Amino acid sequence: MNDFVQLWVYLASTPLFGLTATLAVYVAASWAYERAGRAPWANPVLWSVLALSVLLLATRTPYPTYFAGAQFVHVMLGPAVVALGWPLWLRRAQLRRRGVALVLAALAGGGAAAGSAYALGRAFGLPQDVLLSLVPKSVTAPVAMGIAERIGGVPALSAVFAVVTGMVGALSAKYLFDALRITAWPVRGYALGTVSHGIGAARALQVDADAGAYAGIALGLQVLLASLLMPFVLRLL
Repeated sequence: MNDFVQLWVYLASTPLFGLTATLAVYVAASWAYERAGRAPWANPVLWSVLALSVLLLATRTPYPTYFAGAQFVHVMLGPAVVALGWPLWLRRAQLRRRGVALVLAALAGGGAAAGSAYALGRAFGLPQDVLLSLVPKSVTAPVAMGIAERIGGVPALSAVFAVVTGMVGALSAKYLFDALRITAWPVRGYALGTVSHGIGAARALQVDADAGAYAGIALGLQVLLASLLMPFVLRLL
């Protein structure tokens, strides 16, 4: 027992703990996800976050200690996002034909997501800095933090809103699309990428190649348009 305690203390104080815990939990969550028939409620990202949170609380491991190892996985987010460009390249002819429609849809979807968040927050009497943190919730978290800082929001709070938005979209989109009888995979993917950024795009890639490709282009357009237009529009208002 004493040897086990010493081993645990050693692992918990080194980068090996964060890296090993993240990989082990995600592999287990992915296995359960496949066993559940890739049901939305079994999303491996959701269950990995919950399991790791419980583990850190139970072991009283400080987040900086955990992240010292988990950052090796975090670094791969950049290449993973760039890899979304490959499905787009394979469908470049389709995207060229639909370019104007895709941009207009991105403007409409992004505007609806930001505007509805602000309107609902204001209706519930949220403080102005929280409202401004909500506005970029449908843009991927790192970009949402930068936008929030520029428009007077709280970057850390905006990151939380972005992650929650992505998870809600990934979990509920299938049921919503089915209820609305939307069956076209490109439409499903584009809508999911527009409102649920990277987490939604990852879910779309898991279920259909066309959905994943269109979710990727929607994610990219939201990042570009939100970065350019949100500070400008809010300055006018």
